[in-house]
Amino acid sequence: MRTIAVLAFDTVVGFELAMPGQIFGSARSADGEALYRVRICAPSPDIQVNAAGGPSHRMLAPFGLDGLDGAGTVIVPAHETDDIPPVILDALRRKHSDGARVASICTGAEVLAAAGLLDDRPAATHWRHADRIARRFPRVRFDASVLYVDDGRVLTGAGVSAGIDLCLHLIRRDHGAAVAAEVARRIVMAPERGGGQAQFIPWDNDPGDDRQLADTMTWARARLHAPLTLDELAAHARVSVRTLIRRFREQTSQTPLQWLIGQRVQRARELLETTNLDMEDIARRCGFGVATALRHQFRRRLATTPTAYRQAFRSEHPA
Repeated sequence: MRTIAVLAFDTVVGFELAMPGQIFGSARSADGEALYRVRICAPSPDIQVNAAGGPSHRMLAPFGLDGLDGAGTVIVPAHETDDIPPVILDALRRKHSDGARVASICTGAEVLAAAGLLDDRPAATHWRHADRIARRFPRVRFDASVLYVDDGRVLTGAGVSAGIDLCLHLIRRDHGAAVAAEVARRIVMAPERGGGQAQFIPWDNDPGDDRQLADTMTWARARLHAPLTLDELAAHARVSVRTLIRRFREQTSQTPLQWLIGQRVQRARELLETTNLDMEDIARRCGFGVATALRHQFRRRLATTPTAYRQAFRSEHPA
């Protein structure tokens, strides 16, 4: 079982503080065993918790800073202060030096930057605070347009819900796509948002109450190996092509063909993780036809190659 430490001090934002416990606590093995233990650690037991820019309540932290011992990952949620206790910075430097993974959510990136852990690295934070933090820490390469940045043992997430993306990404890194997808379903994660950093979590793009569109999506997913066209999708949905495009945009913020390519990429990811099939075979099974098309879409959507993805995320016993 992996240990996650959430590092908090006065003015920690309650939502981001609770987020890792809910998400990592929902991760289970195929046998139903918990995959993580989550500790909230603070320099003093009584800390102020904030919400919407002001004090909300006080909380007794269950662990002191000694709770960081044995944690392979330390997460710093958002805090609403520039007064960062030196003991927090020292603890972060020590854990990073010891080989732990460190991550931040929202303005937690400011804490990592103050500890010097983001120097000369790319980083994400909430867009409203990116300019201010960048002026304070000019060595950090902040990108306010992305949801999160994975820079190896240092990861940073943008504001609020982007922290969920980051936590799910960490689960995927640790335990693969199937576990992360199950956690996403358990917490009713929203559909994938386009643009910015390529996300490594599979979303279903649930069409909500549009059951006719849902049926067409299910039908298309079962035929990803085939060269589906807009006309075929519209015929199955019993609507015009124009109406199909409008309804897809309303429900998924994508065109039907953008959605279809995303589903093909997702299927390829699953095959890369769980099988030993070669690239040409995977490309055919996912409807890309040839491996060059598969590689193009992987680079375009995930900013990586199929080979690198397989090396990073394949299961221990692929079929």
